[in-house]
Amino acid sequence: MADDSPDERIGTAERERAFSLLSEHFAAGRLGSSEFDERSAAVSAAVTRGELVPLFRDLPGGSAMLHSDQPTSADSSPAIASSGHVPAVSGGLDYRAVAMGIMPLAALVLFFVTGSWLWFLAVPAAGAILYAGRKDDS
Repeated sequence: MADDSPDERIGTAERERAFSLLSEHFAAGRLGSSEFDERSAAVSAAVTRGELVPLFRDLPGGSAMLHSDQPTSADSSPAIASSGHVPAVSGGLDYRAVAMGIMPLAALVLFFVTGSWLWFLAVPAAGAILYAGRKDDS
């Protein structure tokens, strides 16, 4: 991303990165479920990069992670940063299962906020994204 100005419009890729980061912070226990839902709704409604920045300001890594072209991970360990692989289980918590458990609730909240039933399509999409290319059987 050449231009990181707060007035720059964002697209689907930036919103998906922000959702992914929020999910990782939620799985790490940094966000409660209601706060995760509120921030997810704000990410959905965001039009510019500047609208995303405050959502990550109080989280480790802050908004710098939104500007990175590196793999998105709330964990900044060198092994993950160099390989681009984020383990499914971190500290005994499977972030994929947590994210999939939250998706229907997030879709319901976004349905009531926006009035569009299309948010429910995010549930199977999240499953495809989270579990695509998964090689382990756990």
